[in-house]
Amino acid sequence: MKKQINIICFSSKQRYGSPRIAAELTSLGNKISRITVAKYMIEMGLSSKLSLKFKITTDSKHKYNTMANILNREFTVSGPSKVWVSDIRCISTKEGFLYLTTFIDLYDRKIIGWILSNGISTDKTVLAAWKMAVKTRSIEKGLIFHSDRAIQYANKKFGNVIESYKIVRRSMSRKGNCWDNR
Repeated sequence: MKKQINIICFSSKQRYGSPRIAAELTSLGNKISRITVAKYMIEMGLSSKLSLKFKITTDSKHKYNTMANILNREFTVSGPSKVWVSDIRCISTKEGFLYLTTFIDLYDRKIIGWILSNGISTDKTVLAAWKMAVKTRSIEKGLIFHSDRAIQYANKKFGNVIESYKIVRRSMSRKGNCWDNR
């Protein structure tokens, strides 16, 4: 029985706990309780791995201006500071969530600006990373800045900063289009 528990546990990539393993064994014709499976799992040092929590970072249901997708998946760029892309990623830690905002120049795929913050406000994410990016790379005329439609990119505070650079054009992916984040 222990051998079958071990096989089921690892064939499920250790995602099954004792209830699901007991149900699987029962479906295979074995009569065993969840408590017995749990006891055997403890004896063998087996446990199920919890999946990571998922946190949504893009709130695209807002009333701020969204821009057309002028990048249109053209990820090959002929020179530096022609296209910058940005995104916010959520990282789960024992103490809570952290938010990593990155700005990448598509020419050489280098991260030119980034910030790791414990809050998701515009100041703590995109504005801080933008400040690093403009210190790292000069802004060339016609630069396209591409992002998703998250409120941090679409709100007036960030929009005013981008518009102060008269030579920058903005581009945004449509909602639910993960293929634009290459």
